[in-house]
Amino acid sequence: MIFVIVILISILVLTGIILYAAHKYRQRRAEALGLPPEPEGPDIPEECCGQHEVCERDSLLAAVSRDIEYYDDEELDAWRGTPSDAYSDEQCAHFRDILYTMRSDEVAGWVRSLQLRGIALPDDVKDEVILIVGERRNHP
Repeated sequence: MIFVIVILISILVLTGIILYAAHKYRQRRAEALGLPPEPEGPDIPEECCGQHEVCERDSLLAAVSRDIEYYDDEELDAWRGTPSDAYSDEQCAHFRDILYTMRSDEVAGWVRSLQLRGIALPDDVKDEVILIVGERRNHP
């Protein structure tokens, strides 16, 4: 009996290793061919489905979606890797300009996009983003 259990566990572990290796091989091959990475997150519906305590559409977490969407803000990519507390007043103003020219229902998606692109939101702008998203959650 123990022998059978050991064999089953060995098969499961071996299957996991094979699947992991296949996944890594596909990723490397896609990178070598210059293909975009496959989206890993769920699709977010335009309207809230009502099945979650906090609507995924209004979530600020990048884990909700892996799709990078640009909001006419490609110039922000120049600040990729900049810490959130290292922005100048002028750079913070640039983030604010973009923030206040978009609709309130786009703000959560914009923040997710920034996270996925490796762009930290300036500390001076974070409170404003939280207020806008919180207001939208409370008053859809």
